[in-house]
Amino acid sequence: MELPERIGDYAVERELGAGGMGTVYLARSRGGRTVAVKVARPELAADPQFRARFRAEVEAARRVGGFHTAQVVDADPDAAAPWLATAYIAGPTLSSLLTEHGPMDEARLRQLGAALAEALQAIHRCGLIHRDLKPGNIVMADDGPRVLDFGIARALESTRLTSTGAAFGTPGFLAPEQAQGLEVSGAADVFALGAVLVAAAGGHAFGEGTPMGLMYRAVHEPPDLSAVPQGMCSVIAACLAKDPAQRPTSSALLDLFALEPAPSMAGHPPTLPAPVPPLVPTPACGAAPAPGAGQIAGAATAAAAPRADVPPVFLQQRTWGEAAKTVLPRRKRTGLRVFGAVGALIVIGGGGYVVYGFSDAAFPKATHELVTPNTMVGGAYERDYERDNFTDPQPDDWRQKDVLHHSVDYVGTDKAPGFETMSVYGDSGRFKYPEGMRDSLMEAMTVTGSENVIEQPKTISVPGSDVDFRCTTVDAATVCGWGDDSTAVAIEFTPAADSLELAAAETRKIRDAIRKPIS
Repeated sequence: MELPERIGDYAVERELGAGGMGTVYLARSRGGRTVAVKVARPELAADPQFRARFRAEVEAARRVGGFHTAQVVDADPDAAAPWLATAYIAGPTLSSLLTEHGPMDEARLRQLGAALAEALQAIHRCGLIHRDLKPGNIVMADDGPRVLDFGIARALESTRLTSTGAAFGTPGFLAPEQAQGLEVSGAADVFALGAVLVAAAGGHAFGEGTPMGLMYRAVHEPPDLSAVPQGMCSVIAACLAKDPAQRPTSSALLDLFALEPAPSMAGHPPTLPAPVPPLVPTPACGAAPAPGAGQIAGAATAAAAPRADVPPVFLQQRTWGEAAKTVLPRRKRTGLRVFGAVGALIVIGGGGYVVYGFSDAAFPKATHELVTPNTMVGGAYERDYERDNFTDPQPDDWRQKDVLHHSVDYVGTDKAPGFETMSVYGDSGRFKYPEGMRDSLMEAMTVTGSENVIEQPKTISVPGSDVDFRCTTVDAATVCGWGDDSTAVAIEFTPAADSLELAAAETRKIRDAIRKPIS
């Protein structure tokens, strides 16, 4: 797209990046100062609730200041496209620095931990919670690390949190209470700080793999501190405590990390370290935690592709069990049978988490089931037996009962509207939250860690259908899905459809072909 010449009083020089929230431009003020201008996406600009949140976030970000963040210098929440200008912070992100130069030693880890704790202290004193602290949101400037991503992202997160009960964050750095969609405090940022320091030491606090696998381990398994220097083990373990009340505050962390005074404060004795509440169990540094009975850490990670910085995801409030149903991405679905049991484990595990009953009366009656015909839609699709097609029973849990998972691939014929392949990825059974199941299945087919969303998810009503279809285009594929009391399915079309409406209409035909009444 063509660059805008000016945004407010700032002359645009080039694009720095773009994402689901908007576009960031490098620009200059009339006096020659370099700034980063974040411009909200058009669909956000049309939401009055977002504008109100954005205005509040701008004022909050101004209060934080620029000592450990990017100073807000200007903003216009009332512009046709709301924008926010911050001081441009030159330097690589912590993520790219670690990729290029490798892990940090103990001295540099302490410096990083102290600087980030000071940044969180400033943020928390203003009544804010960052909620998405990760290596990709930390810029390593010449004068120390800066925590970024205030403004548009925070406003969007707050809007969604209020309107839909969604929680925002990045798997691998999400605190257990965030992963479960519960209320969060500054302790969630402290948990993320612990995971950031494990990454800076060259490790992964909760392994690698799919978003659901990372969140499961954050809720239920001890962190892997094998890469952490021995002298840092206890404080990082305390940051990663499952119980928010057991984590040190950002102020206490300054005492724990800064065991020696900074050079400019040589005349002042350091504050004595506060006691660190232990984890139960506390993993020993130098050895990865061994999975307990019924845990899936090794199996779930083995088939998943590694990623340095998983993108943020949204989970609906109090529907962690639904999201846990997400299995490994389709490209890696060899781990499906192992991971399929997570939904049941996650809601009945220890640690005081909510236990949901499996009462039969709580589930709707199953009226339909999924079938896998050899051909469908008038011969437009023929079953591909060379691919890994299977059905797989799933465990009962609080949000599903009597469920059979189906994974079937088809090849498009000359009767298909331009699709070379079509894949069915769905469940039949009895569902309390069918649309949540649909969304989880769609995420399993689209979230890879490096995906490019070509068309944002859209809900489409197709004439003659009793359900709405949800469709999106990611990379070279369009994925549509539906959810009803008895079936939840995601359909992947390749190459991508010319329009989401075309894919939704085709999905409706496929639904009619594979969803059959139970006799």
